[in-house]
Amino acid sequence: MTPPQRQRREPAAEPPKPEEGEGKVRNPERMYVVAGPDGERAELDLVTLIVARAADPPPSASPEQAALLRLCAAPLSVAELSAYLSLPFSAMGVLLTELLTADLVTARSPIVRQALPDRSLLEAVMNGLQRL
Repeated sequence: MTPPQRQRREPAAEPPKPEEGEGKVRNPERMYVVAGPDGERAELDLVTLIVARAADPPPSASPEQAALLRLCAAPLSVAELSAYLSLPFSAMGVLLTELLTADLVTARSPIVRQALPDRSLLEAVMNGLQRL
């Protein structure tokens, strides 16, 4: 018994060439913009806190943006959001830049505590404990 033989395909016919004025060569459209409308990205670092302005995401939001807006009901850092959504920091920067330009979230720096506590506060606590 002989094995079956494969038949060769005919060479594909070349597509017809466009006539003059038709089918101009164009650059492909970008599917995703990596910066804001003015070409700038938001100044974000890993400890920047993000808070959503609205409770529900708009219907036009992508799934990642909707998940990000739901998580940001309480302030979360960019590092926490990146971990929860399993996205790299660079992708989080793009998503957050879009949300910031759309005014759907606010970004703020974390509250920095003073290195030394206020002396008057410590004295007030000590006086209150002595009265007990």
